[in-house]
Amino acid sequence: MSLKSRLIPFLILALFLSLASRASGAVYYVKADGIINPVMAEYIIGALKKAADEKAEAVIIELDTPGGLDLSMREIVKDILSSDTPIIVYVAPGGSRAASAGVFITYASNVAAMAPGTNIGSAHPVAMGGGKMDETMSKKVENDAVAYIKSIAAKRGRNAEWAEKAVRESVNITAEEALKLGVIEIVAKDRADLIDKLDGRKVELSSGTRSLDLKAAEIKDHEMNLRFRILNAISNPNVAYILMMIGLIGIYFELSSPGAILPGVVGAVCLILAFYAFQTLSINYAGLLLIGLAIVFFIVELKVVSYGLLTIAGIVSLILGSLMLFESPAPFMRLSIWVILPTVGFMTAAILGAMYYALKIYRRKPVSGKEGLVGEVGAVVDDFESEGKIFIEGEYWNATTDEPLRAGDKVKVVEVKGLSVRVKKAD
Repeated sequence: MSLKSRLIPFLILALFLSLASRASGAVYYVKADGIINPVMAEYIIGALKKAADEKAEAVIIELDTPGGLDLSMREIVKDILSSDTPIIVYVAPGGSRAASAGVFITYASNVAAMAPGTNIGSAHPVAMGGGKMDETMSKKVENDAVAYIKSIAAKRGRNAEWAEKAVRESVNITAEEALKLGVIEIVAKDRADLIDKLDGRKVELSSGTRSLDLKAAEIKDHEMNLRFRILNAISNPNVAYILMMIGLIGIYFELSSPGAILPGVVGAVCLILAFYAFQTLSINYAGLLLIGLAIVFFIVELKVVSYGLLTIAGIVSLILGSLMLFESPAPFMRLSIWVILPTVGFMTAAILGAMYYALKIYRRKPVSGKEGLVGEVGAVVDDFESEGKIFIEGEYWNATTDEPLRAGDKVKVVEVKGLSVRVKKAD
């Protein structure tokens, strides 16, 4: 056998191994739509970890965010920068934006892309707790954000000058302008167009330069599961506020009608969910205390006759507390007035309704026991002038009166004293 024929099997094996090594892994497609909060951070970081464990070819994050919390953003950026899997951030679909924290996440990616009709910018840091930072603190926070995004820009080779303007001046640009300024690398109309433009592109990873081979790759859509969807939904300020109100009204009904159980259980569950959401949001505690004070006023109104003054004070406290609860310069962190008004209106109506029926029941004439005899009509058994016997409700009772009575006269009970009743002639 010739040397050439002996080498053929080895050449075939080498070719097979070469093709196998070039075979493309899966591409994870992660949709990140909403506020950057701890739930969103956990979702994105979990997707990056899963992609790394499965040795994915790349991860594409479809981003649409108005911004969010600094700590959550930094967790995402840290994982992207340290990832050994190529990360592509794609601001899409048309009409989406990468604002505030979204700018930092886009800058941290290995490849940044945007769809036509999208925009990026407005990364100036704001105080999320409803208060205003003094000038010194504001400058410190701003300089920290500038240094952070410039370091990211230097690592990824992007426009650091524009990044600084986005933080200091809140500038905003379109996808086409971002491409010209070197903020992003690709403008792609859709996912297929993005994959086509990414294929063959070289990216720098911690392990070295890597060429993307995406055309033959399987696209795996990685979406939020039910747990993440629920947690992300309740982290919305409007949803958290409604949950808190349901919780408070449930506790109110349980305290006003002990033993009902259901209002207390529903109220407790809703309050726990609301408090979970509060840890992902910046709460103005003055607003929270005013809402709590309103509930105290409503409960005390049941015990103290204030002629409606405590109720009015409770309604005013409820409205003011609701307006102050999520006060923030960032619109997506504030409560909508169209959520506050109907919620306060419904809660006030429910509490006033409960108070009305409670008072109505309290003033209702007893239907059993000695007190139930008052107002009932019976018949005189024998003639008497001050003391005698009457027959009422199937029983004989000792009776007293201020006027002479004849046997058979109809009398009405006006008072019960021990084992006797005071009566007068019935009209």
